[in-house]
Amino acid sequence: MRRFKQVDVFTAKPFRGNPVAVVVDAEGLDRETMQRIACWTNLSETTFLLKSAVADYKVRIFTPRQELPFAGHPTLGTAHAALESGFVPKKARLKQECAAGVFDLSVEDGRIYVLGPKPKMSEIDSTRIASALGVPAKGLLRIDVGAVWVIGEMADAAQLAATKPDLAAIAEESVRYGLAGVTLFAPSGDPGAAIHVRSFAPAHGINEDPVCGTGNIAVAAYLAQTGQQKKYGDRYLARQGMQVGRDGQVFLRYDADGIRIGGPCVTCVDGTLAA
Repeated sequence: MRRFKQVDVFTAKPFRGNPVAVVVDAEGLDRETMQRIACWTNLSETTFLLKSAVADYKVRIFTPRQELPFAGHPTLGTAHAALESGFVPKKARLKQECAAGVFDLSVEDGRIYVLGPKPKMSEIDSTRIASALGVPAKGLLRIDVGAVWVIGEMADAAQLAATKPDLAAIAEESVRYGLAGVTLFAPSGDPGAAIHVRSFAPAHGINEDPVCGTGNIAVAAYLAQTGQQKKYGDRYLARQGMQVGRDGQVFLRYDADGIRIGGPCVTCVDGTLAA
């Protein structure tokens, strides 16, 4: 039996954010077993906590279909589980090892933050992707932040909420270009948040990600690249998940060393796993 938690990320209220399953004591599990467990939990990501020689802990991250080098909400949820379970001692700063390298995390005012990977941008033939979205999206960019997203800006929150993308076409283009999927954003129009965000990753078995960490990091990179950073400020709040019954709050900030993403986390399931 291994300790197991299901953590809701980007929310302080259970069942409002994006859940990640965390197997706390994962030593001895092989890759095939990890993938089978991730398929069984059927969440967007399942993580496995391991000992590390170069960081406070090591994590392996799986979607229902494959392993990822890095992902945002699983990183924050795993850190929460590691601290809460005593896998690592409680402290304000952590280092996490994963397939993409070693990442710096911090605990600040009840939120966990991670410094995202340096964004890498490249051109992409976005004609098919724009068509798959069903509505015009301006300035599509391919942005690699550990996961690779095509980012597009919609005119307003109402247009974003009404979008009904062709998921089969997005899955096909995601395979063609090696994408996690497509993330769209728009000005929120409400005083509680600067932008609204939606993320679609059907090629990974996730039609719509409730609240996506790397998608939001890529949006922040998009804003900086397109000269819109000043419009939203060096710190801003994004909302995501309303179309799938959630209301995640994602805190973004531009620091001297890069883009940090953070949010609160809460444990919804705490028990053991027969593995």
